[in-house]
Amino acid sequence: MRSGAIRPRVVAWESTLACNLACIHCRAHAQTEPDPNELNTDEVKAVIDNMASFGSPIFIISGGEPLMRPDVLEIASYAREQGLIPALSPNGTLIDRPMAREIKRAGVSRISISIDGPEAASHDAIRGVSGAFDAAMEGIAHCRAEDVSFQINTTVIRRNREQLDAIQQWVAEQGAAAWHLFMLVPTGRGSTDDAISAAEYEALLGWIYDQAKQSSVPMRVTCGPQFMRLVAQRGGPPPAGIERARRHRDRQGADGNTAAQQHGARHPGSGHPRGGLSRGCMAADGYCFISRSGEVYPCGYLPLSGGNVRERSLQEIYQESPLFKSLRDLSRLGGRCGPCEYRGVCGGCRARSFASTGNILGEDPLCAYEPGQAAGRPCHAR
Repeated sequence: MRSGAIRPRVVAWESTLACNLACIHCRAHAQTEPDPNELNTDEVKAVIDNMASFGSPIFIISGGEPLMRPDVLEIASYAREQGLIPALSPNGTLIDRPMAREIKRAGVSRISISIDGPEAASHDAIRGVSGAFDAAMEGIAHCRAEDVSFQINTTVIRRNREQLDAIQQWVAEQGAAAWHLFMLVPTGRGSTDDAISAAEYEALLGWIYDQAKQSSVPMRVTCGPQFMRLVAQRGGPPPAGIERARRHRDRQGADGNTAAQQHGARHPGSGHPRGGLSRGCMAADGYCFISRSGEVYPCGYLPLSGGNVRERSLQEIYQESPLFKSLRDLSRLGGRCGPCEYRGVCGGCRARSFASTGNILGEDPLCAYEPGQAAGRPCHAR
């Protein structure tokens, strides 16, 4: 592979539709049974082989509930053998002590367990099943006992935004390796009724920034690209907690190149160097999502396919798909994102733009920023 070739640093695979929970914000519309059209073991291993031939990304195995797929740890182990960094995204409820031991043996680098409330009542109401919180707590305890690294993921919605302080304290008490906060994208079972407002979102980003400066647990914002705009506005590098999380991710997914080395220090149409950090929205630009049936999406919340791995290689889709290429060309962004002086570090959430307007290159409706407001930072696109 030639130096500077475009390749993902993170690839997520939707291993199955099956899940034992019924989360109100589920992207996948997960059900109790698997989809009969799911990629089989050999097909997934072939995708892994191709992935390993042009990079060594973090390989996130998600679902549904991945532990409901019988071959999931065999696949994780195979990914490790091929030089990828396998991670697993279970809900925690199916992890007993032997399962934690098997996860460790498979070479899984980290698991992420989603917790959306600091206690059973709030978490279970969002997860749709009574007892989900207590079962996840048991799973976390088994992970600690077997030295399985775990992080906590929290999807921020209207009903839990006032509980974030309590969730943060709970996360620190669990000994989690990181806390990732996901901003809701209204797709799947996720509803715009559950979404916070643009003003609330802007305030939340400021809260995360301030908390990350003093947090003992590294924090990261997902589907919140405007956080990188806020960092630039405040005139310095990301706070230490965010920096640690990103550096850890870069080390885990590193193949000797930073994002700036992989894709060039500047984006087309961007006036801002990345400084080695990924753009806020990584859809098709450092990240892609493989559906259970093999469709390759720029991200899991953007239901537009660049191709299917049953018909074309992942490398060809990622590098040559017109859809993926268009998302990497920031000069094509429209709405307020087009003239925004921060588009190179943010990019806006392409999935929220699509969900709101049907246009993947339109403005992000959750962003409250008006281009040109930054003092001393002329708008490069005007």
